[in-house]
Amino acid sequence: MATPITIVDDSAMSRKLMVRALPPGWDVEITQAEHGGQALEAYRAGKADVMFLDLTMPVMDGYQVLETMKKEGLNCFVIVVSADIQPKAQERVLSLGAMAFIKKPVSTDEVTKILKEYGIIG
Repeated sequence: MATPITIVDDSAMSRKLMVRALPPGWDVEITQAEHGGQALEAYRAGKADVMFLDLTMPVMDGYQVLETMKKEGLNCFVIVVSADIQPKAQERVLSLGAMAFIKKPVSTDEVTKILKEYGIIG
């Protein structure tokens, strides 16, 4: 059965690059979201067992998504994908429940390593 994943980024190009960085052969059903509000809608619709989440977006940013998910007890494997590599940003997202932080541009090797490390893929 395909794993439902949601890729959240206000940049269509960044979403496309994230899709290309997914491990080859990983059976997924991809939903794309342009901002955090759409990300939460996708999660609540059962379309996000795994979420790749940008931080800087209009409407609702990645921090707000993580805060909302934490407050509501939403359970999802979140990997933050951002160009903001400041240590404080990384610490904050991990404290809000993200499982990992990947710096843009994303590589398939890095995504695969994290997914294997947490048992998401074999």
